[in-house]
Amino acid sequence: MTESNTNQNNEFSFRKKVWIAVSITSLMVIFLFLFQILFSVLLLILAGALIALYFYGVAGIFERKFHCASRTAIILSVIINLLLLAGTIWFIGARIQAQTSELAQTLPSTIEQVKEQIGSTALGSQLLQQFNASGDSTKTLSIVKRFFSSSFGILSDLYIVALIAIFFIVSPKVYTNGMVKLLPVKAKEKGADIIHKIGDILKKWLKAQLFGMLFIGVLTAIGLVIIGIPMVLPLSIIAGLLNVIPNFGPLIALVPGVLIGLLQGTTTAIIIACMYTFIQIIQTAVSQPLLQKKMINISPALVIIGQVAFGLLAGFWGVLLATPLIAILIILIQELYINEQ
Repeated sequence: MTESNTNQNNEFSFRKKVWIAVSITSLMVIFLFLFQILFSVLLLILAGALIALYFYGVAGIFERKFHCASRTAIILSVIINLLLLAGTIWFIGARIQAQTSELAQTLPSTIEQVKEQIGSTALGSQLLQQFNASGDSTKTLSIVKRFFSSSFGILSDLYIVALIAIFFIVSPKVYTNGMVKLLPVKAKEKGADIIHKIGDILKKWLKAQLFGMLFIGVLTAIGLVIIGIPMVLPLSIIAGLLNVIPNFGPLIALVPGVLIGLLQGTTTAIIIACMYTFIQIIQTAVSQPLLQKKMINISPALVIIGQVAFGLLAGFWGVLLATPLIAILIILIQELYINEQ
């Protein structure tokens, strides 16, 4: 009788352990699924916050230079930036659109020409056959699509980011004060200080990115004009905009420039590749160190790891916002762990 009860207890204990293990595993899967979805939403919120910080950064310049009220300064910031955007579209928008359309029409045929040139040699033909036969092209495309996919579709994402930015511009204190109110009484002062420091570091990151984009865009345009390459405006704008994505952006910007150069010959393509590389070296050796003195210094290896991890987790937005996310994490670790020791 005692042995029978013991067996029943062991069986009940085993079943209980199995149910506990299944429950924990299910909860972990649900948590990871929700985390991935919420993480994508948090990235859109961060993008909207960065846009709002840009307008408030410009407003800060008006406050310091003209001693106007903060509300007046932010209104001037929005109006002037919209006028600058409208003026740019008015004066060079048609030229950019024409050259961009030409670029879009030229690139597919250029890629086919490059494939034909590679396939004309014995070694190149074997490489293309192996690449197509192994299915690496399909795998590469799927990885790239996953890496640069968006949360809800690019148009929906941009719409959400724009709405969030508008709300943050109109009444930022509502959201920052709301976050502080959620904290315990003893942590409110610390939380407000951390939010302020995160805002400062994001402003510095924005300044660095805007300067870097302008630096790369202008130098690329000058270099392409000297070489005599058509479609200078879209190529230089692409180079400038993609500079916001460290490590991967310059490589992506290099591709259309080199492909257009191949239309004029292999030598021209090599010169363009060297020019892009030289511009990146100048930025890495000269402008980047000067900017890093004014902002948090993040290890390049840490940025690459963050881009890969966040990119696989959240697609395009994870790659784009990897650096500010890492900066935020560093501040949180410093304030909540290192400084408390």
